[in-house]
Amino acid sequence: MDPFEDDDNPDPFEDVNRMVFVFNDTLDQWVLRPAAQGYRKVTPDVAERGIGNFFANLGEFNSAVNSLLQGKVDAFLASGGRFAINSTLGIAGLFDVATPMGMESRETDLGETLAIWGVPRGPYLMVPFFGPRTLRSGIGSIGDIYLSPEAYIDSTHGRNGLYGLRVVDERAELLDADALLSGDRYIFLRDAYLQRRSARIESETKEPEDVFSEFDDDWLDEDFEDNPL
Repeated sequence: MDPFEDDDNPDPFEDVNRMVFVFNDTLDQWVLRPAAQGYRKVTPDVAERGIGNFFANLGEFNSAVNSLLQGKVDAFLASGGRFAINSTLGIAGLFDVATPMGMESRETDLGETLAIWGVPRGPYLMVPFFGPRTLRSGIGSIGDIYLSPEAYIDSTHGRNGLYGLRVVDERAELLDADALLSGDRYIFLRDAYLQRRSARIESETKEPEDVFSEFDDDWLDEDFEDNPL
């Protein structure tokens, strides 16, 4: 359980959030979803996979920085290593060559870093254009913009074009999930988001298991008392 989930009502602004949800949903139905469908239709699978790999690789840089801020050196080395290898051997990240080499992704973000630092979760918010957030993850999202390589592209058109392509690519990946939405779509999305964030925070803050805890000192003394070393 997320140690900062101490509110009885995580969604105190539900009335306003629902209005923003209707706006976002209308924008999605009329603009973003058709754009994602057209993108999927004209983009070969291999190219779409490569574009997804490219943006995932950019995310490794952000994960590396946040892992360092969280004091997790092993995760920093893992994400940094994946970014370096996929950016070079994987041709700017278009190919994921790090995973077959046994280097697992350690995805994290500034919202999780803030949680580890003790920042409370805050209320659930539906943000115009950007969708579901908590106050903590929303603040983290702003910081993540400046922890990502795209932010340092000199060309405004190139930078905005890259942001737009990322949004359409990510929406295309969710097209198949549209059929899973049922009932009150607002509640479904809200609960799914909060549960996902809570699970990620829990995995980041959980203490490593002591594999030796089941062995007591008497067992150790008895087993090694005749050891001449």
